[in-house]
Amino acid sequence: MKLLDIGEVAKQSGTKPSTLRYYEDKGLIQSLSRNGLRRQYGPMVLEQLALIALGKQGGFSLDEIGAMFGPEGQPEIARTELDARADEIQRQAQRLEALSEMMRHVATCPASNHMECDKFQRLLRLATRIQRRGGTPKGKS
Repeated sequence: MKLLDIGEVAKQSGTKPSTLRYYEDKGLIQSLSRNGLRRQYGPMVLEQLALIALGKQGGFSLDEIGAMFGPEGQPEIARTELDARADEIQRQAQRLEALSEMMRHVATCPASNHMECDKFQRLLRLATRIQRRGGTPKGKS
């Protein structure tokens, strides 16, 4: 097995060496040896870093991501957690879509006063309903 120097891991993964050291301190990745003062990693670290990046993009904390790795660094992901997170991302996307529609309408609305515009009033009511429901538009749960 060819070991990768911390600089090579940083270059291939796009992760700063300081972040790699931080991830190692948090127990997310593990160096296998040192060459002088430079940490050496196994090739599997690149997959682990990709999973960490994906988890961060999904809104998981580093502690939550760490819990998704087994003792040998292999992923042990609870599918129910992923399903719940996907639902939350979908709700967030729906909220953002409604907000985007409202902003576009405000930007292009010919009414001199937005508060007198029927469509703007409907969008405001929709935003209020979404807020009360915790982010799920009617019929989209």
